[in-house]
Amino acid sequence: MYYSTEYDSPVGRLTLASDGQAICGLWLEGQKYHGAGIAGELERNDQAGGFDELRAWLDAYFAGARPVLEKVPLAPIGSEFQRLVWRLLTKIPYGEVTTYGALAEQIAQERGGRRTAPLAVGGAVGHNPISIVIPCHRVVGSDGSLTGYAGGLTRKMWLLEHEGVKADGLYVPKRGTAL
Repeated sequence: MYYSTEYDSPVGRLTLASDGQAICGLWLEGQKYHGAGIAGELERNDQAGGFDELRAWLDAYFAGARPVLEKVPLAPIGSEFQRLVWRLLTKIPYGEVTTYGALAEQIAQERGGRRTAPLAVGGAVGHNPISIVIPCHRVVGSDGSLTGYAGGLTRKMWLLEHEGVKADGLYVPKRGTAL
């Protein structure tokens, strides 16, 4: 059984999902892949396990603080590879960005040198089920392209600006699948 509640944020209404003990979803309204990984219907329960911690984290984050992620129980649903990518996303420092290629290199190191394609990393990043908290918005193209955010590029730019990311060299592509 999976439970849901909602949270109003500066980037729109968020749907939060819990397995009863930990957070398994956080989607922006209208986000691509909204609800992916959840088998069955979400039952409304504002007090399910993990929601209080997540609400406190979101309150602090949107107030401009740098809340500690370890206080929020996370249980994202995905393949082993996806969970590895999502774990690496949580290590990207607040206010900084990295590239799909850099993540692919980190994965190769963790897997004993087995090469990983940046495109595969991009697929896992794009299917991140816990937006904002697992900061997929901090990943950009190697050329500075602000691409690949399932919540939309306007929200990605807002989140990066909120965190004080220097926009030098970052740009919105004129074409692409994530526009």
